[in-house]
Amino acid sequence: MNKKNQYLFLLILGTAFWGISFPVTKMSIGNVSQSTFLFYRFFFAAISMGIIFYKQLKNINKNSVKTGIGLAFPLVFGIHFQTLGIVKHTSASQCAFVAGICVVIIPILKILFYKITIEPKIWFSAILALIGLGIISITKSFTINIADAYVLLGTFGFAYYMIKVEQFASKNNIIQTLVPMFAMGAILMLIISLFDKSANWFPTNHQFWIGVFYCSLFSTAFMYSVSNIAQKYISTEKVAIIYLFEPVFAAIASFFILDENLTWRLLLGGSLILIATFITEIKLGKLKKIKTF
Repeated sequence: MNKKNQYLFLLILGTAFWGISFPVTKMSIGNVSQSTFLFYRFFFAAISMGIIFYKQLKNINKNSVKTGIGLAFPLVFGIHFQTLGIVKHTSASQCAFVAGICVVIIPILKILFYKITIEPKIWFSAILALIGLGIISITKSFTINIADAYVLLGTFGFAYYMIKVEQFASKNNIIQTLVPMFAMGAILMLIISLFDKSANWFPTNHQFWIGVFYCSLFSTAFMYSVSNIAQKYISTEKVAIIYLFEPVFAAIASFFILDENLTWRLLLGGSLILIATFITEIKLGKLKKIKTF
């Protein structure tokens, strides 16, 4: 298995971790401030990555530190506002749909600011995947409110973050940016927490700490490390489409953890997302050769 396929598998595994993190986070935060939850999430992610990649840190350079710090700002911006939207929203599935618009925002930003041409199959795959996500997420009770604005705002930050990661990963050692990025993320969330009157630094609820450690290790340290490294081999647009597996895994996790129902919408929408992922990997040139033969 080549590296590209390895990272495709790891990305899908990471979206499963993300999906599981939804019910875990929902149970963990409760009445506790989300800002302190995110602070601890970044803090422990930075420590764990420092331990895992300590050999890489020996040769770290200023450019990697500077890049890691720079990446932390759009990443924290995206996660903070998306989490704020989820906390304030009654429907997590609707939040997932708004966040999924990232698959369309990324190619638009690339065209507008970087003059990069996007393949037609990527546009088709992004729209197909978004339709699949819509089937899973949109219900009769779909209404637009302030929470959707928070999630959409965070989505723009996250899209910009992914584009910058792709630019750096293609020419540099992205691993060396991970610890500075997570550490700066913790500092930024610490600052936000200091201005949060509802901040609770030492919750007695053990579910809070279970959620913190799970999200630190799997949703943050593992997933963002894998996705950042993967963008050296896989385009940002394709990675964003793979991210849309998250609500599929979230629904499955909610079925087992929160005793929520699985529906035909999940099966149909998830199938479209899977098909969209396969389409991104199709080599149109090879298909033409087969037809002419």
